[in-house]
Amino acid sequence: MKRSKTSKQWMHEHVTDPYVQRAQKEGYRSRAAYKLLEIDQRDHLFKPGMVVVDLGATPGGWSQVAAGKGCKVIALDLLPLQPINNVEFIQGDFRENSVLAQLEDRLGDRRAGLVISDMAPNISGIGMADQARAMELAELALDFSVRHLQPGGAFLVKFFQGTGFEDYVKLMRGYFARLVTRKPKASRDRSSELYLLGLEKLE
Repeated sequence: MKRSKTSKQWMHEHVTDPYVQRAQKEGYRSRAAYKLLEIDQRDHLFKPGMVVVDLGATPGGWSQVAAGKGCKVIALDLLPLQPINNVEFIQGDFRENSVLAQLEDRLGDRRAGLVISDMAPNISGIGMADQARAMELAELALDFSVRHLQPGGAFLVKFFQGTGFEDYVKLMRGYFARLVTRKPKASRDRSSELYLLGLEKLE
């Protein structure tokens, strides 16, 4: 099957992307690792021994970063994940109650110090539908964080600017003492993604 012009452009951009090349050189699973490393450098997310829940983990760049900081990582994704040292993995759809129950079972009576979510829906190309699906994932991640973060914990979530953004920000502000937005250098300029970081979860 002949590749489309768009897919050729994407492939060229991907293989020449300096963060892709750097990830391959430095052994990270994805360029996304550098987004998290940059945010951590600024906001000091990780503490050795803390429990981190990574939602939307595959291919594992964020889990690698968290495990490398000495954290105990529980990762979840719809797609399989090649094993990573010190990372427990659950494969399943976060929207399903049975999968959520597995995640809660792995946590047991522990509270997470940090929840990170790089989840994104499969893109259909229909703007309103894609935004609604992204919003659903962000809301589910926030709900999980509210219930399973320890007081003072943090929540980092990918969000696509568009319908519902201001409402989501307002919702997050009700649960955290501080809320900041981050657009890491490794996030492509043309992308509408940014990261919302809730710090110091309220009791």
